Amino acid sequence: MKEKFNILESTCVPLPLENVDTDQIIPARFLKSTSREGFGENLFRDWRYAEDGLPNYDFVLNQDRYEGQILLAGKNFGCGSSREHAAWAIAGYGFRAVVSSFFADIFKNNALNNGLLPVVVAPAFLKALFRCVEARPSTRLSIDLPAQTLTNLEDGSSTHFDINPFKKDCLLKGLDEIDYLLANKKKIEDYEKKSKKND
Repeated sequence: MKEKFNILESTCVPLPLENVDTDQIIPARFLKSTSREGFGENLFRDWRYAEDGLPNYDFVLNQDRYEGQILLAGKNFGCGSSREHAAWAIAGYGFRAVVSSFFADIFKNNALNNGLLPVVVAPAFLKALFRCVEARPSTRLSIDLPAQTLTNLEDGSSTHFDINPFKKDCLLKGLDEIDYLLANKKKIEDYEKKSKKND
């Protein structure tokens, strides 16, 4: 059972880089654990820290002016390998949604399976969001999952986003796919009994 996702209102962190792959999101040397815990501290590790372990203050996650539960990302976010750890790291850091103009399919599915909402918007809308957030870091966005809308509360601009109905239902109820099956165990058992009678 995960935290339910309904309406998220938050400031955001801008990462206007394209083609960010899963090895940049969570470097391979940190993939020793099969538990979801602890990956957030190594999110974008090689960008956040220099080789001597000191923080790189040019990187956005180390800048105090940016914070929030929404990551604004450039086009083709999450490309590369299929590692689920990338979604774990982003969620583990505290992000609940990632907004981009395009996500790699496997990353998108991994995100949805782990309670992290990937929101696809038009390139022009994303560009406007980046401009607004970089000019005013206090800019807040509202992501309304039931209505499937993203609204920039700074200027009132809004857009609709698509999501698989099953994945949407799981996010709204705070369920992963196994939780969903367990929640419908009685219905599945009743269906199987009925099917056996009809055979």
